[in-house]
Parts: sequence; C-alpha cells; structure tokens
Amino acid sequence: MGIDDDAAVPRDRQFGEEGRRVSYGGYLRLPALLAQQQPQSEAPDELLFITVHQVYELWFKLLLHELENVRDAMFAGELWQARHLFRRVHAVERVLVGQVEVLETMTPQDFLAFRAKLAPASGFQSVQFRELEFLSGVKDARYLDRLKDAGDEERLRLRRRLGEPTLWDAYVAALSRRGLPVSDDEEIRESLLTVARDRRSHDDLWQLAEDLLTHDETTALWRMRHVQMVERQIGTKSGTGGSTGAPYLRSRTQMHYFPLLWELRAWL
Repeated sequence: MGIDDDAAVPRDRQFGEEGRRVSYGGYLRLPALLAQQQPQSEAPDELLFITVHQVYELWFKLLLHELENVRDAMFAGELWQARHLFRRVHAVERVLVGQVEVLETMTPQDFLAFRAKLAPASGFQSVQFRELEFLSGVKDARYLDRLKDAGDEERLRLRRRLGEPTLWDAYVAALSRRGLPVSDDEEIRESLLTVARDRRSHDDLWQLAEDLLTHDETTALWRMRHVQMVERQIGTKSGTGGSTGAPYLRSRTQMHYFPLLWELRAWL
C-alpha cells in the first residue's frame, strides 16, 4: 500500500462512501461557519438578524466575484460570457430582494429588544456592498474617511476599487471595439442610439446594455425594499451607525449606476 492506493478504488466509486476524501461538513467548513453567529443578548430574534446579514455578505462576496468576471469578459470582447454571468448576477440579486421579507417577520418590539447592542455597528459599514457600488460605477472616495472601524485590508480593497475599471468602463470598451465612437458622453450617447436603432448589427451590445440596466434596476429595488423594512422596524429613528436612518437610505434610492442607459429611453 502506498501513494497509489487511490488507483485501487474504481473511478465510478470515488464519489461514494468508498472515496472518503472529504466530507460535506469539511468541504463547506460548517463547524467554523456555524460558529460565527454570536448573539449579544438573550433576545430570540437576534439570531435571525445576524444570520440574514451574514448571508447577505456571502451573496455580496459572490456578486463581486461574478461582476469582476463580467467586466473582464466585456473587456475581452466575450460578450456572450458576460451575458451568461449576468443571468447569475440577476438571480442572486432577486434573492437579495426576497430576503428582506425574512427580516420583516421580526416585529419592531422584537428588534428593539436587542437593537441597542448593535450600536455603533451599521449596514452603512458594509465594505463589500460599497465595493459593489464602486465596481458598478458609483465611486465615492469620501466613504473611506467615514469608515472608522475598517481594517487595513478592507481599506486597501476599497482604494483598489476606486482605481480600477468599472462595469461601465468595460461596456464602453465593448462599444469602442465595435468601432463606435466613445471619446465623451455625447459620442457615447450617439453610439448607444446606433446600437438601439440597428439591432440587426448590434443586438449583442443592446442585450448587454439591458443586462447592465437590470443589474442597476434590481439593486435599486433592493435599496427600496431595504428602506421600507427599516421604516417598518424603527420609523424615523436615527441609524445605529449615526446616520439619519430611513431618510438617508431613501435619499439613495434614486441613484443610478448607468445614467446614460436610463436617459437613452428619452432619446429613442
């Protein structure tokens, strides 16, 4: 018996109990994962609150991975691959919207039973969500100054996002690769009109623009559902992180990642 022991196990049996190379819990690191929910109070709904927000952060991690690949595919001219990955992105974003309903099963009284334990923690401090905004095209360097408790690695990630190309940059590069002018916003407007009016030649670019718009729209829908949930839970109280709470969140619901794609509807 030696290093070639695996050869004795028939290939079609290496995925059953005979293989025993890795367990379900070991592969997913479940003991470590399930140890991360640490309520700070005896309130029964605090576990729900922690779990939902940790799941959000896992989805954010996946979205960053997929959107980076979408961006890279657009830069490489592989528009079919970008569109394929966008279908996954949109599916995840719909799950994000649906998760709000889970939080809304918690009554305001249930939330107030542990809310004081959160301060000054706040969803405003989600570095990954801000990375998603930066990657999508809404970059705000001031956020780094307001992020008091971020670690060095998190700040480095945000600075990298500030300096790297966005999804919009990649789409504009795809327009340019097709020979369409993109030197300024006016030229980009004309190129978008060309794409919209000549679907026979540019349908892939049109469909990709629609994918970008769906990403923008679904994120806006999540922001709106989020602010509605906050208003349902705490009304107009200030946020635990010191923001104005719901009024601040509502002010961001009109934000667009790709304003030129929205304006295009008026030019057609």
